Amino acid sequence: MAEISVPIYVESRYKVDRKRIRNLVSKILNSKDIAGKAEVSIAIVGDRKMRSLSKKYKNEDKTRNVLSFSLTEGESTPSYSDVLFLGDVVISYPEVIKEAAKEEMLVDDKIDQLVEHGLMHLLGLHHE
Repeated sequence: MAEISVPIYVESRYKVDRKRIRNLVSKILNSKDIAGKAEVSIAIVGDRKMRSLSKKYKNEDKTRNVLSFSLTEGESTPSYSDVLFLGDVVISYPEVIKEAAKEEMLVDDKIDQLVEHGLMHLLGLHHE
């Protein structure tokens, strides 16, 4: 069973169930046989921040619901610890609210869906 650290950054006063997010990340990583110590950071941000990240890293001037930033992409950096840093998952709270309403689902369920989606990208599992 992996020892998983999930720092969560929440911008502004967005209501987020941190314990639920941590449990979900742990459940997913354990189901993918991640062993030892691992860390994934989750950021819940507003549309302005998401749009700026999208512009900078995707070259698209638009907001999106989720972005993931893998720490294993590109040049490899030497690791000085025994922790597997998988990367960051960034979620736009305003997009979550819009999509949850449109899809008639709970906000927490939509956040779970996007956390899982971002995590799959960090693990190298991409959608077709």
